[in-house]
Amino acid sequence: MPSKQTNAGRTRAAAMPGVQDAVSMLIEDHREVSDMFEQFDQLGDRAKVAKEKLKDKICKALIAHTTIEEEIFYPAVREAIKDAEDMVDEAVVEHASAKDLIRQLQEMKPEDDLYDAKVKVLGEQIDHHVEEEEEEMFPKARKSGLDLVALGQEMAMRKQELLATL
Repeated sequence: MPSKQTNAGRTRAAAMPGVQDAVSMLIEDHREVSDMFEQFDQLGDRAKVAKEKLKDKICKALIAHTTIEEEIFYPAVREAIKDAEDMVDEAVVEHASAKDLIRQLQEMKPEDDLYDAKVKVLGEQIDHHVEEEEEEMFPKARKSGLDLVALGQEMAMRKQELLATL
């Protein structure tokens, strides 16, 4: 009986407006950030104010995203998937590299040397990271038996907290 209640709870939660499972939420974040990188690439050299605003938006989105993955999603994946250790460790290292570039970019202005190059490299690193998560980690998470709706709710609340402080 308890499993029926749990499943019913999941169904109700999944049907509630705005509630996403964890994987769907992370994929949506990936698409939003990818779109921002594309917008940045399309801006000309004279669009310094627009570049600065978009860079700030990208950095905030990535900080919130990496934080909810590291605090909530990755620990759940480690626990639920027996061979996840190397995959999660690699993702954490990729985050550290991205965070280093984010810190550098937060201290820069569009007229600084290497500004555009650093945004481009960050975008390329994120593309690589996204591809690995979506092709390897996320399918395993979906098959693992994790309650992805409950995890998604927890991640959404934490993400709101983070974005309010960034």
